Amino acid sequence: MAASCARIFWKGVKLAPNLVKLGHSAHSQLFAAAKRNDVAEIKRLAEIGVDVNQRHILGWTPLMVAAVSRNLGAVKALLEAGADPNMREEFVNVYQTAREKGMHSLDVLVTREDEFSNRLNNRASFRGCTALHYAVLTDDTHIVKALLEAGADPTLENDSGHAAGLYAHNMEVKKLLEEYKDKYAELQRQKQVEERRKFPLEERLREHIIGQEGAITTVAAAIRRKENGWYDEDHPLVFLFLGSSGIGKTELAKQIARYMHKDVKKGFVRMDMSEYQEKHEVAKFIGSPPGYVGHEQGGQLTKKLKQCPNAVVLFDEVEKAHPDVLTIMLQLFDEGRLTDGKGKTVECKDAIFVMTSNLASEVIADHGLQLRKEAQEVWAQRRQETGDDDILMTERITISRRFKEKVVYPILKRAFRRDEFIGRINEIVYFLPFSQSELVKLVTKEMEFWASRAMNKHKITLLWDRQVLDVLAGGYDVHYGARSIKHEVERRVVNQVAVAHERGLIHPGCTLRIAVDNPDDVMAKNDKKEPEKLPIIKLQLVKDGRKSVDLNLPRVPDDRDQTWSNF
Repeated sequence: MAASCARIFWKGVKLAPNLVKLGHSAHSQLFAAAKRNDVAEIKRLAEIGVDVNQRHILGWTPLMVAAVSRNLGAVKALLEAGADPNMREEFVNVYQTAREKGMHSLDVLVTREDEFSNRLNNRASFRGCTALHYAVLTDDTHIVKALLEAGADPTLENDSGHAAGLYAHNMEVKKLLEEYKDKYAELQRQKQVEERRKFPLEERLREHIIGQEGAITTVAAAIRRKENGWYDEDHPLVFLFLGSSGIGKTELAKQIARYMHKDVKKGFVRMDMSEYQEKHEVAKFIGSPPGYVGHEQGGQLTKKLKQCPNAVVLFDEVEKAHPDVLTIMLQLFDEGRLTDGKGKTVECKDAIFVMTSNLASEVIADHGLQLRKEAQEVWAQRRQETGDDDILMTERITISRRFKEKVVYPILKRAFRRDEFIGRINEIVYFLPFSQSELVKLVTKEMEFWASRAMNKHKITLLWDRQVLDVLAGGYDVHYGARSIKHEVERRVVNQVAVAHERGLIHPGCTLRIAVDNPDDVMAKNDKKEPEKLPIIKLQLVKDGRKSVDLNLPRVPDDRDQTWSNF
């Protein structure tokens, strides 16, 4: 097998290497030095800052050139200068690369033979190969060893699905690759442990999730048990995320996938359970049985789990799924495997399953708000008793066990109709309404997004006062979560900027300040039938670096409270 694979790549003729016809730029000089094994030149170019990981216009790297040319000295010099042994080849074959680059195939052929190697099969596909693949093809044990010692991954596969070892026909090279497979796996494990120690999962999640400390802590603890081998290997890890819409449930699932898998597209599977509300839609889940339409296509879930058995699978709005689908999911959670419509078993005990649901979201939100109110009262009382204004208020609140058992559990039992389904869930994670400080962070994040958009797209600088954040945070709706903040910023700020832009009041290079105003002619009646000034957000054009001039934009009705405001 190895010999036949190797023959696919080699022409089968041995020709003397042609002289390299490269330009005089530093880029070309590095490739030429790698080709002719000029170690001194490689070191000189690296010292003056030439990137040793740069790519040739057709897709290969200097390290690949040195490896395929059997230049051990050049390989070592490039590795010492920081060359990445795991970079992948982008060159496919002469004809496809010519089409992709818009070049004549003869030009690509000549360049490939002159500047890379004239011993390779022009029709074989090389995309995804590493320097190690080329070293194995050339049957150079010393270069293979040098690459492995520098951290080359012997398990990396090219686009044809072949690791470097598949092309080895020298027993010494084969033995070397097998030996370093275990060493590399252990080295990677140690690196991951050290990386997790320096940068814990909680900190990674906090970079993307605002608030939800309880949810982050619970999820991180469960994943830590799994990573370090302290979990039941016969069952997959199962979470149920509960809370209102727009509060971070889906985003947390995505961040788990990003942490667990480098290839998020392959390692994250999202199933919208609103598509599985009918009995017959079970077939979409695991595949149609023989004789039915869609049998050959397979199931949407089973097909993706075959591709990545340790994926993070999100079952979004799980309460909408048909009971028969829940039965399939129970088997999945209980046994860690599924049988598809073709009768084939898909093993997925190493997967992580995350269900999100809006079940009990109202009572969880109300309970969370009540807990925050009680924490606020306790904090105020402590300040009054001690007379210390510097006492910090902790915003960490915890859902009581009594609330979970007496309020949440009966709701879940009515929806899922069976105790065993709930019993297979490792962690039920609660997402609570945002606190005031978290709302300000959300508003700040949204404002920074629009400031970046204004600068990148329109060359306009966007500034805002601190009071603007508090006013916009007031648009928070506990039922819609962070989405309500996003819509509030768009409605009260972005709308005004768009009108000013349309009317030519702002231009590239200008600076806009967003401020709060309470004009005397804008009044509203509260529940006590007393007039109250509404905070109005307005735009100001900053002139001469300091002076701000109001942009008197017309007021429009506010549909939320039937009063008038500046959008």
